[in-house]
Formats: sequence, structure tokens, C-alpha cells
Amino acid sequence: QVQYVESGGGLVQPGGSLRLSCAASGIIFRASAMGWYRQAPGKQREMVATVNIGGGTNYADSVLGRFTISRDNAKNTVYLQMNSLKPEDTAVYYCNGKVPIDNFWGQGTQVTVSS
Repeated sequence: QVQYVESGGGLVQPGGSLRLSCAASGIIFRASAMGWYRQAPGKQREMVATVNIGGGTNYADSVLGRFTISRDNAKNTVYLQMNSLKPEDTAVYYCNGKVPIDNFWGQGTQVTVSS
């Protein structure tokens, strides 16, 4: 059974930082390209960043230069380091495969950027 458990969200002021974690189970993690996604109120879920099995990364234009995705295959975990946060980054953040599978969405972790 595939499961993704996201953590690390919270309330942060504009310009602040957060590090999100996603623990994966039920997959061969080292052989899986992974991604972070987010959904803001009233908007569709969107891709934030992806990381391939070889470590290659891709970012949405809106987060390029501010967010960094990484993975630890020994811990079956993918991370999202978020710096210089903006109010428009407020959303629920999820992880899933690079090609996301609808049945595998977890609960996500709420990130709120506000003063």
C-alpha cells in the first residue's frame, strides 16, 4: 500500500523559511521520481518541484531560486526547502510521484505565509 506522509508546514512570516518532509512507503523509493505539489484555496493543484532518481530537478517558475527539492533514499524521504516565502506560497503542500497517481495523495501539510 502506497502512502505519503507530509510534515513540516506551519505559519511563517513573509521572507521566512520552512523545510517540508515527505516519508514514502509502499514503493521502491530509490527507483521513483518524486514531486512536490500544492493547492491554494480556490485553485487547482499545481506542480512545485520534481526530483528524478538521479537527482535531476525541475521547478515551477514561481518558486525557482527560492525552493530546493532533495531526496534521501536511505530514509525514503523527499524534502522541500522553502526560502524567501511569499504570501502567495500559502497552500496545502503534497508529495506524490513525478507522474502523480490520484489514489496516492496524502493529507498534505498546510503552509501559511502571513504577517
